[in-house]
Amino acid sequence: MFSISLGDDNAVLRPLEPWRAAEFLAHMDRGRELVGQHIGLADAVTDLASSRAFLQQYAEKAATDTGRIFGIWVADELVGGVLFRTMDVPRGTAEAGCWLEPSAVGKGLVTRAARVIIDWAVEERGIHRVEWLVSAANHASIAVAKRLGMVKDGVLRGSGVHRGERQDLEVWSVLAPEWRSRKAG
Repeated sequence: MFSISLGDDNAVLRPLEPWRAAEFLAHMDRGRELVGQHIGLADAVTDLASSRAFLQQYAEKAATDTGRIFGIWVADELVGGVLFRTMDVPRGTAEAGCWLEPSAVGKGLVTRAARVIIDWAVEERGIHRVEWLVSAANHASIAVAKRLGMVKDGVLRGSGVHRGERQDLEVWSVLAPEWRSRKAG
């Protein structure tokens, strides 16, 4: 299996596949409180069956070219991930996202991993627009969008629901020409 180095800190990015369900569940158990503050992943992956089902859903998305999921490992421990929640290759759009457990926060891992997958989407898959939808209260994720050079397109007021509460969602994006320009500069 392939893995891509994310730098000199023993961090790597690799596909997160169904056979890793037990490892994914253990990771989610370590990060459940932090991850669950803003996204539903912590509530969706609660036991081995739901962990396997979640990863299987992304395996099927990968097979149909409609999404991808990748884990971030540091020193052979799964500590977070990045994904394309949706991909519409014919339309040239994708929605990226991320999560981390507490031990991995503040190290630039998500930014580095997101750069890898966005570059792949733009250069290999021909994606024109990568979106980042984020709770307006999720300041860490908004900071990642900014570091990726994304532009805030606007706010979808009351559009999201997390744990029964309405929330505003910010829409950030980067277009392929902008991505290539920033990469070259």
